[in-house]
Amino acid sequence: MLRASATSIALLALVPVVLWRLLKPKQLPLPPGPPRRFLTGNSHQVPKVKQWLVYADWAKTYGPIMSLKILNRTTIIITSAKVATDLLEARANIYSSRPFSWMLSRLAANENAIFSLLSTDSRFPKYRRMLVAGLNKRAATGKYRPVLEGAMRRFLKGIVANTDDYLTLLNSFSGGISLKIAYGYDVQEPIENDYFVKLIENAEGTAPSLVQNIFFVEFFPWLRFVPAWFPTAYFQRFAAAKKKILDAMVYEPNAWATKNLETNPTEASYYSEHYFAEDGTPANLSKEDAANLMWTAGAIYTGGAHTTSSGITTLLLLLSCNAAVQARIQAELDSVVGSGRLVNSDDRASLPYLAAVIKEALRWAPPAPNGLRHATTQDDIYEGYFIPKHAIVMCDIWAITHDPEMYPDPFTFNPDRFLGESGKQQRDPYDFVFGFGRRVCPGRPLAEESIFLTISNLLAIFTLTPAVDKDGKEIDPMKGLDWRTGFVTQAQGFKFRATPRSADRLAILEA
Repeated sequence: MLRASATSIALLALVPVVLWRLLKPKQLPLPPGPPRRFLTGNSHQVPKVKQWLVYADWAKTYGPIMSLKILNRTTIIITSAKVATDLLEARANIYSSRPFSWMLSRLAANENAIFSLLSTDSRFPKYRRMLVAGLNKRAATGKYRPVLEGAMRRFLKGIVANTDDYLTLLNSFSGGISLKIAYGYDVQEPIENDYFVKLIENAEGTAPSLVQNIFFVEFFPWLRFVPAWFPTAYFQRFAAAKKKILDAMVYEPNAWATKNLETNPTEASYYSEHYFAEDGTPANLSKEDAANLMWTAGAIYTGGAHTTSSGITTLLLLLSCNAAVQARIQAELDSVVGSGRLVNSDDRASLPYLAAVIKEALRWAPPAPNGLRHATTQDDIYEGYFIPKHAIVMCDIWAITHDPEMYPDPFTFNPDRFLGESGKQQRDPYDFVFGFGRRVCPGRPLAEESIFLTISNLLAIFTLTPAVDKDGKEIDPMKGLDWRTGFVTQAQGFKFRATPRSADRLAILEA
């Protein structure tokens, strides 16, 4: 009797548990993705190079929103404009943060950089306001116009001297613009030997190496306490080496600018505008304001150098093997500008075909094909899928700009897709290539203006053709072409020739 009573009591005690399990809402599934292994998940499938191509291929099987699990972390991958707009734009309040990285943010001490800053950090809106105000269209076409035109002239003169060295020239061109606008710093000749230009060139790939590789400290944070001398603490030594590079890119130009402005105020720069009060005296910045200025100026220096050169490189590639497109641009330039002066910012609105060519080039090869990583600040549900808080969210911009439903025949370079009646034009790729939501690139106006001035004047003065081999036969620039992997990609492995259209046009560079 006692045993039966005990059994009944036990069964009654289990009733609430059973009912809870039966009635509790079932958690929705994550978006689909490649099959996972026990414990390690998809870690063995994460692509090391040209990730944008791999994700676009996976989308054919798993759809426009996918998920990866790497140990205890979830990554959401977006490959369609609709999903990107629905989440990164319409729900920007949830999807505008950055993933926290122990390697980048703490061990390499880069958590104060805007590219790492969480959206919940009180400094985030301050950084954004400062950069948007300092890099808007009015600034790009007004006070910084002499900077862009001077850098453009130096680049074109370099092309005359050594076309084959265009990559060095381009990186020096874009790095020089960033340095001048951020700090008022004039690069030293020869540009390729300038300390700050070399610093940013040597730093290419530094931040990506800290977040794109798999480090166990990201999943087991207690490993950060393992001393660097310990045999298995390679990650500590790796982060320390990268920290030196990242620190130098922020602290050294900041120290130069502060010292220079104390004794020799320069023409307008982002740094000087914040450093001086309205009466021209030092503004006596608080410690917080000085730090904000240092990190935002550093963002201009580090963020603007490679994206612009990537876009221009793509245009050099495409124009050198598209004679008809190039001739049409030159006819438009000759009609609007003539042959007696350089093209300037005021001409831009009157050159619609050139604008379409630049858009098509950035669509065909977006400079940041994977975009920069976002992160969720709370759980979310989309189209029946569960997206957890703190998930890493990656948008494959390349996949979007090669979506055949939005851009028919997407692998063909066709500027006409952005001309004609507005109802027949295809979606503006600028909606995607500069980022999304509250993380849209604040330097977009500057990048657009730099690319426009460089390409318009290049084609006003030169005609581009493929390079030739030792037998005088043209080399197809698309053969053997490769693309650099990183936050910013760039076409590599091709050459071209730049032939002056006339001696008079070439002389304009010296005017």
